[in-house]
Amino acid sequence: MSKHVHWVDKLADELEQRLRKRNKQVYVFNGGLSVSGVQHIGRLRGEILLPETLRRILEKRGLKIKQLLTLYTQDPWKGKASQRSAFKDPDKAKEYMGRPLVSVPDPYGCHENWVEHYWSDFGPYLSEFTDGKIEVVTTTDLYRSKFRDFIMNVVLPKKDEFRNVINKYRGRKPYPEDWIPVEPICEKCGRIDKTVAISVEENGRVRYRCKYCGHEGVTDVSNSKLNWRIEWAGIWYILGVDFEPYGKDHATPGGSRDSCVDLAVNVIGFQPPEGEWYEWVSIREKGQSRDMTSSGFVGITPKEWLEIAHPQILRFLYFFTHPHKKLIVDLDQIPQYYESYYRAERIYFGIESLNDKEQEEYLKRTYELSHPREPPEKLPLQVPYTHASILAQLVGPTNIEEAVERLKKTGHIKEDLDNYSRGWLQSLLIRSYNWVEKYGGERYRVQILANVPGELLNSLEYRELLCQLGEELDKLSEWTEEKIKDTMISVTSSINSGERKRFYREFYLLFTGRNSGPRAAPLLSLLKKDFVIARLRLACK
Repeated sequence: MSKHVHWVDKLADELEQRLRKRNKQVYVFNGGLSVSGVQHIGRLRGEILLPETLRRILEKRGLKIKQLLTLYTQDPWKGKASQRSAFKDPDKAKEYMGRPLVSVPDPYGCHENWVEHYWSDFGPYLSEFTDGKIEVVTTTDLYRSKFRDFIMNVVLPKKDEFRNVINKYRGRKPYPEDWIPVEPICEKCGRIDKTVAISVEENGRVRYRCKYCGHEGVTDVSNSKLNWRIEWAGIWYILGVDFEPYGKDHATPGGSRDSCVDLAVNVIGFQPPEGEWYEWVSIREKGQSRDMTSSGFVGITPKEWLEIAHPQILRFLYFFTHPHKKLIVDLDQIPQYYESYYRAERIYFGIESLNDKEQEEYLKRTYELSHPREPPEKLPLQVPYTHASILAQLVGPTNIEEAVERLKKTGHIKEDLDNYSRGWLQSLLIRSYNWVEKYGGERYRVQILANVPGELLNSLEYRELLCQLGEELDKLSEWTEEKIKDTMISVTSSINSGERKRFYREFYLLFTGRNSGPRAAPLLSLLKKDFVIARLRLACK
């Protein structure tokens, strides 16, 4: 039995046992992504963060590991409606169908091709979510280098054996005896999905016919693509992969991964990588949930996530939830995700404890795993996300000095900030401000009235109570959220719930000109005391 309580450590134990039997000097971990469209945050879960974290754990146990990420850039562009809609003229974009992804133009004209455009919101941000020790390779480059020898010396001499194994998994569409598992890129129309190899010469030249445009030509085998099952097994072989996670769509018994394992063992003759399957990640926006999908353009990119939240928060979600379990990232719940993270942080630093010690250890470990590098050495500043969003709207998202001063007055900051806390606060202000703008909605928006219209003051029903609130708040020696909250509860204790709703309606009208707003006590605590008292005393006149 494993002594660990966290699933990632249990998985590391199992993986270590299997890897050590391979007895290699350096082990290779890999993940695979097809750049078919938006590179969403769901793709970080299984193909990147899972192997990255296992690598880091096993490196501490003495294993030497190289981590790769393979981009499938040679795949044919399917030209789905969602993909074509990226272009100004979706109908004209049909001409790119069947071309390798890397040969499809950037629909926005800002990068050299489709792959570079959609990779730009993902690849450059990997170092924000990981320790940065991941090497990216593309299948296009592999075909120009290592795949050529693999095709000439392994695939073509055994093409009948490859065909026999693949036909076991193709059901009623077996490949014929003259099938050559190489799909050249047509030199006339550029498509890779409609070509048929007719013959291959000893020097690696392949003769082909294109079923789309009718062209017949000759090209080098490096200017082609293998059948996808052979390609997958080939990547394992030429990169020497020892561990590679895979999505649930490949995990079906007798499915795609099993077929590639069959090819590896019974045709190519090598030990396939260890694996671990993972569930998809869905995204919920405005109450609607959908599976994130690249070619369907559903999801947000790592770049977009970093605009509204820290990388630690996403890592926390991913490592809190076992990869076999469905996970829905709800953009409306970002403030709640921060609260869960902060709670685990307090538990990690011994500020808070749980009766359930196993759950306590699980949260500690999840918090530790949530850091792309190492956790801070002491409990950092914890400012609630919604609190930061209010503050950012009041003082400006980049006005760090004014934000610090106000948080000192509210009691959130009790000592000088270390570099970690200051950096956290600085980015939190910007991110929470962006979240309100993009996802938070009206209930989180704050704009304080510069002047209160006379007709509003004349219409106040709870004039005396608002005036009393101002007088009681003026007596406070500490301008903190908790003290303000207690005062407001005390002042409104004499009225029933229905009246209290109407009172708060007038309270928000007095400050924001709207019927509602963010929680009252946090809002007032972030405003200057003199301003709050003066505003409430307007009701006394």
